[in-house]
Amino acid sequence: MEEDMDEGQTQKGCGECCLKCLRGIPYPSLVATILLYAGVALFCGCGHEALTGTVTILQNYFEVIRAPGDGVDVFTIIDIIKYVIYGIASAFFVYGILLMVEGFFTSGAIKDLYGDFKITTCGRCVSAWFILLTYIFMLAWLGVTAFTSLPVFVYFNIWTICQNATLLEGASLCLDPRQFGVVTIGEEKTVCAGSEKFYKMCVSTELDMTFHLFVCALAGAGAAVIAMIHYLMVLSANWAYVKDACKMQKYEDIKSKEEQELHDIHSTRSKERLNAYT
Repeated sequence: MEEDMDEGQTQKGCGECCLKCLRGIPYPSLVATILLYAGVALFCGCGHEALTGTVTILQNYFEVIRAPGDGVDVFTIIDIIKYVIYGIASAFFVYGILLMVEGFFTSGAIKDLYGDFKITTCGRCVSAWFILLTYIFMLAWLGVTAFTSLPVFVYFNIWTICQNATLLEGASLCLDPRQFGVVTIGEEKTVCAGSEKFYKMCVSTELDMTFHLFVCALAGAGAAVIAMIHYLMVLSANWAYVKDACKMQKYEDIKSKEEQELHDIHSTRSKERLNAYT
Protein backbone atom coordinates (compact mmCIF):
# COMPACT_ATOMS: atom_id res chain seq x y z
CA MET A 1 0.00 0.00 0.00
CA GLU A 2 2.77 2.40 0.90
CA GLU A 3 4.61 1.51 -2.31
CA ASP A 4 1.51 2.40 -4.36
CA MET A 5 1.22 5.74 -2.56
CA ASP A 6 4.89 6.50 -3.17
CA GLU A 7 4.55 5.58 -6.84
CA GLY A 8 1.50 7.82 -7.18
CA GLN A 9 3.31 10.73 -5.55
CA THR A 10 6.29 10.18 -7.87
CA GLN A 11 4.06 10.20 -10.94
CA LYS A 12 2.31 13.31 -9.65
CA GLY A 13 5.66 15.02 -9.12
CA CYS A 14 6.82 14.11 -12.64
CA GLY A 15 3.53 15.39 -14.08
CA GLU A 16 3.84 18.72 -12.26
CA CYS A 17 7.44 19.03 -13.42
CA CYS A 18 6.42 18.40 -17.04
CA LEU A 19 3.63 20.98 -16.77
CA LYS A 20 6.08 23.55 -15.39
CA CYS A 21 8.50 22.85 -18.24
CA LEU A 22 5.73 23.22 -20.80
CA ARG A 23 4.64 26.50 -19.20
CA GLY A 24 8.23 27.70 -19.38
CA ILE A 25 8.39 27.40 -23.19
CA PRO A 26 7.92 30.77 -24.99
CA TYR A 27 5.52 29.51 -27.64
CA PRO A 28 5.37 32.76 -29.69
CA SER A 29 9.16 32.72 -30.01
CA LEU A 30 9.04 29.01 -30.84
CA VAL A 31 6.52 29.56 -33.64
CA ALA A 32 8.57 32.45 -35.04
CA THR A 33 11.75 30.34 -34.88
CA ILE A 34 10.14 27.43 -36.74
CA LEU A 35 8.79 29.81 -39.38
CA LEU A 36 12.19 31.46 -39.73
CA TYR A 37 14.03 28.15 -40.12
CA ALA A 38 11.46 26.90 -42.64
CA GLY A 39 11.66 30.11 -44.68
CA VAL A 40 15.46 30.27 -44.65
CA ALA A 41 15.78 26.57 -45.53
CA LEU A 42 13.31 26.94 -48.40
CA PHE A 43 14.99 30.07 -49.71
CA CYS A 44 18.56 28.77 -49.44
CA GLY A 45 17.90 25.24 -50.71
CA CYS A 46 15.61 26.15 -53.59
CA GLY A 47 17.60 29.26 -54.47
CA HIS A 48 20.85 27.31 -54.65
CA GLU A 49 19.37 24.62 -56.90
CA ALA A 50 17.61 27.22 -59.06
CA LEU A 51 20.93 29.01 -59.65
CA THR A 52 22.51 25.69 -60.61
CA GLY A 53 19.67 25.09 -63.09
CA THR A 54 20.18 28.58 -64.50
CA VAL A 55 23.83 27.80 -65.20
CA THR A 56 22.79 24.60 -66.98
CA ILE A 57 20.24 26.43 -69.16
CA LEU A 58 22.70 29.17 -70.11
CA GLN A 59 25.41 26.69 -71.04
CA ASN A 60 23.26 24.12 -72.87
CA TYR A 61 20.75 26.25 -74.74
CA PHE A 62 22.25 29.74 -75.02
CA GLU A 63 25.88 28.60 -75.34
CA VAL A 64 27.09 31.13 -72.79
CA ILE A 65 30.61 30.32 -71.59
CA ARG A 66 32.62 31.57 -68.65
CA ALA A 67 34.76 34.64 -69.22
CA PRO A 68 38.47 33.83 -69.42
CA GLY A 69 40.76 35.05 -66.68
CA ASP A 70 39.43 37.05 -63.74
CA GLY A 71 36.63 38.73 -65.68
CA VAL A 72 33.27 39.18 -63.97
CA ASP A 73 30.41 37.53 -65.85
CA VAL A 74 27.03 36.06 -65.00
CA PHE A 75 28.61 32.81 -63.76
CA THR A 76 30.84 34.70 -61.34
CA ILE A 77 27.83 36.59 -60.01
CA ILE A 78 25.93 33.31 -59.57
CA ASP A 79 28.86 31.84 -57.62
CA ILE A 80 28.93 34.93 -55.37
CA ILE A 81 25.19 34.62 -54.73
CA LYS A 82 25.67 30.97 -53.79
CA TYR A 83 28.29 31.92 -51.20
CA VAL A 84 25.93 34.58 -49.87
CA ILE A 85 23.26 31.88 -49.52
CA TYR A 86 25.67 29.76 -47.47
CA GLY A 87 26.29 32.74 -45.18
CA ILE A 88 22.57 33.49 -44.81
CA ALA A 89 21.82 29.89 -43.82
CA SER A 90 24.55 29.84 -41.15
CA ALA A 91 23.86 33.33 -39.78
CA PHE A 92 20.11 32.91 -39.35
CA PHE A 93 20.51 29.47 -37.82
CA VAL A 94 22.54 31.11 -35.04
CA TYR A 95 20.25 34.16 -34.88
CA GLY A 96 17.18 31.97 -34.44
CA ILE A 97 18.83 30.23 -31.48
CA LEU A 98 19.73 33.59 -29.91
CA LEU A 99 16.17 34.88 -30.26
CA MET A 100 14.82 31.66 -28.79
CA VAL A 101 17.14 31.98 -25.79
CA GLU A 102 16.12 35.62 -25.39
CA GLY A 103 12.48 34.53 -25.42
CA PHE A 104 13.15 32.03 -22.62
CA PHE A 105 14.80 34.62 -20.38
CA THR A 106 12.24 37.37 -20.92
CA SER A 107 9.16 35.16 -20.85
CA GLY A 108 6.83 35.57 -17.92
CA ALA A 109 6.75 31.80 -17.43
CA ILE A 110 10.39 31.77 -16.35
CA LYS A 111 9.33 33.55 -13.20
CA ASP A 112 7.07 30.64 -12.22
CA LEU A 113 9.94 28.20 -12.71
CA TYR A 114 12.68 29.93 -10.78
CA GLY A 115 10.90 32.46 -8.62
CA ASP A 116 11.40 36.22 -8.66
CA PHE A 117 14.27 37.42 -10.77
CA LYS A 118 16.01 40.74 -11.07
CA ILE A 119 15.78 42.82 -14.24
CA THR A 120 19.14 44.40 -14.95
CA THR A 121 20.01 47.31 -17.19
CA CYS A 122 22.02 44.92 -19.33
CA GLY A 123 18.91 42.80 -19.89
CA ARG A 124 16.91 45.82 -21.04
CA CYS A 125 19.70 46.85 -23.42
CA VAL A 126 19.89 43.33 -24.88
CA SER A 127 16.14 43.32 -25.54
CA ALA A 128 16.32 46.74 -27.21
CA TRP A 129 19.31 45.62 -29.30
CA PHE A 130 17.43 42.54 -30.52
CA ILE A 131 14.45 44.69 -31.52
CA LEU A 132 16.69 47.00 -33.57
CA LEU A 133 18.60 44.11 -35.15
CA THR A 134 15.41 42.22 -36.03
CA TYR A 135 13.94 45.34 -37.63
CA ILE A 136 17.07 45.72 -39.79
CA PHE A 137 16.90 42.04 -40.78
CA MET A 138 13.23 42.43 -41.66
CA LEU A 139 14.11 45.26 -44.06
CA ALA A 140 16.94 43.13 -45.47
CA TRP A 141 14.57 40.22 -46.10
CA LEU A 142 12.13 42.58 -47.81
CA GLY A 143 14.97 43.50 -50.16
CA VAL A 144 15.82 39.82 -50.68
CA THR A 145 12.17 39.10 -51.48
CA ALA A 146 12.09 41.89 -54.05
CA PHE A 147 15.37 40.66 -55.57
CA THR A 148 14.10 37.06 -55.72
CA SER A 149 11.00 38.18 -57.60
CA LEU A 150 13.18 39.28 -60.56
CA PRO A 151 14.22 35.76 -61.72
CA VAL A 152 10.64 34.60 -61.13
CA PHE A 153 9.47 37.34 -63.52
CA VAL A 154 12.18 36.45 -66.07
CA TYR A 155 11.37 32.74 -66.04
CA PHE A 156 7.65 33.46 -66.20
CA ASN A 157 8.28 35.48 -69.38
CA ILE A 158 10.36 32.64 -70.85
CA TRP A 159 7.67 30.11 -69.94
CA THR A 160 5.00 32.35 -71.51
CA ILE A 161 7.02 32.68 -74.73
CA CYS A 162 7.37 28.89 -74.89
CA GLN A 163 3.61 28.47 -74.43
CA ASN A 164 2.80 31.07 -77.08
CA ALA A 165 5.27 29.55 -79.53
CA THR A 166 3.58 26.18 -79.04
CA LEU A 167 0.08 27.56 -79.55
CA LEU A 168 0.88 29.97 -82.40
CA GLU A 169 2.50 28.15 -85.28
CA GLY A 170 4.84 30.23 -87.37
CA ALA A 171 5.17 32.93 -84.69
CA SER A 172 8.48 34.78 -84.71
CA LEU A 173 9.34 34.72 -81.01
CA CYS A 174 12.91 34.96 -79.75
CA LEU A 175 14.72 34.86 -76.43
CA ASP A 176 17.65 37.24 -76.14
CA PRO A 177 19.69 37.06 -72.91
CA ARG A 178 20.97 40.57 -73.59
CA GLN A 179 17.52 41.87 -72.58
CA PHE A 180 18.10 40.59 -69.07
CA GLY A 181 21.73 41.67 -68.78
CA VAL A 182 23.02 38.11 -68.78
CA VAL A 183 25.54 38.75 -71.55
CA THR A 184 27.10 41.90 -72.98
CA ILE A 185 25.59 43.82 -75.86
CA GLY A 186 28.24 42.57 -78.27
CA GLU A 187 27.37 38.90 -77.70
CA GLU A 188 24.46 37.61 -79.72
CA LYS A 189 23.03 34.52 -78.06
CA THR A 190 19.48 34.73 -79.38
CA VAL A 191 17.33 31.58 -79.47
CA CYS A 192 14.22 31.87 -81.69
CA ALA A 193 11.09 29.79 -82.07
CA GLY A 194 11.38 27.05 -84.63
CA SER A 195 14.97 26.20 -83.80
CA GLU A 196 15.93 22.91 -82.26
CA LYS A 197 17.47 24.55 -79.17
CA PHE A 198 14.31 26.55 -78.54
CA TYR A 199 12.15 23.44 -78.72
CA LYS A 200 14.46 21.40 -76.50
CA MET A 201 14.63 24.18 -73.90
CA CYS A 202 10.85 24.59 -73.77
CA VAL A 203 10.22 20.87 -73.26
CA SER A 204 13.20 20.35 -70.93
CA THR A 205 12.79 19.61 -67.25
CA GLU A 206 15.50 22.17 -66.40
CA LEU A 207 13.32 25.13 -67.40
CA ASP A 208 10.21 23.92 -65.57
CA MET A 209 12.14 22.84 -62.47
CA THR A 210 14.20 26.05 -62.27
CA PHE A 211 11.09 28.20 -62.59
CA HIS A 212 9.31 26.38 -59.77
CA LEU A 213 12.44 26.41 -57.60
CA PHE A 214 12.64 30.19 -57.88
CA VAL A 215 8.95 30.41 -56.94
CA CYS A 216 9.65 28.27 -53.85
CA ALA A 217 12.66 30.46 -53.00
CA LEU A 218 10.41 33.53 -53.24
CA ALA A 219 7.92 31.86 -50.90
CA GLY A 220 10.75 31.09 -48.47
CA ALA A 221 11.89 34.72 -48.48
CA GLY A 222 8.29 35.80 -47.80
CA ALA A 223 8.08 33.34 -44.90
CA ALA A 224 11.30 34.80 -43.47
CA VAL A 225 9.76 38.29 -43.66
CA ILE A 226 6.67 37.07 -41.78
CA ALA A 227 8.94 35.43 -39.20
CA MET A 228 10.83 38.70 -38.69
CA ILE A 229 7.53 40.57 -38.21
CA HIS A 230 6.42 37.90 -35.73
CA TYR A 231 9.72 38.27 -33.88
CA LEU A 232 9.24 42.04 -33.73
CA MET A 233 5.84 41.58 -32.10
CA VAL A 234 7.24 39.06 -29.62
CA LEU A 235 10.28 41.19 -28.79
CA SER A 236 8.13 44.31 -28.36
CA ALA A 237 5.84 42.42 -25.97
CA ASN A 238 8.87 41.12 -24.06
CA TRP A 239 10.30 44.64 -23.91
CA ALA A 240 7.03 45.92 -22.43
CA TYR A 241 7.08 43.09 -19.91
CA VAL A 242 10.67 43.82 -18.93
CA LYS A 243 9.85 47.51 -18.57
CA ASP A 244 6.84 46.81 -16.33
CA ALA A 245 8.83 44.28 -14.32
CA CYS A 246 11.54 46.87 -13.79
CA LYS A 247 9.02 49.39 -12.49
CA MET A 248 7.50 46.77 -10.22
CA GLN A 249 10.95 45.85 -8.98
CA LYS A 250 11.70 49.47 -8.06
CA TYR A 251 8.32 49.72 -6.31
CA GLU A 252 9.00 46.56 -4.31
CA ASP A 253 12.46 47.84 -3.33
CA ILE A 254 11.05 51.17 -2.13
CA LYS A 255 8.22 49.43 -0.28
CA SER A 256 10.63 47.02 1.42
CA LYS A 257 12.89 49.91 2.41
CA GLU A 258 10.00 51.88 3.92
CA GLU A 259 8.74 48.84 5.81
CA GLN A 260 12.23 48.27 7.20
CA GLU A 261 12.45 51.92 8.30
CA LEU A 262 9.04 51.67 10.02
CA HIS A 263 10.15 48.47 11.71
CA ASP A 264 13.36 50.13 12.92
CA ILE A 265 11.41 53.13 14.24
CA HIS A 266 8.95 50.87 16.04
CA SER A 267 11.78 48.83 17.57
CA THR A 268 13.58 51.98 18.73
CA ARG A 269 10.43 53.38 20.39
CA SER A 270 9.74 50.05 22.10
CA LYS A 271 13.25 50.01 23.54
CA GLU A 272 12.90 53.62 24.72
CA ARG A 273 9.62 52.79 26.49
CA LEU A 274 11.13 49.73 28.08
CA ASN A 275 14.11 51.71 29.29
CA ALA A 276 11.86 54.45 30.71
CA TYR A 277 9.72 51.87 32.51
CA THR A 278 12.73 50.16 34.06
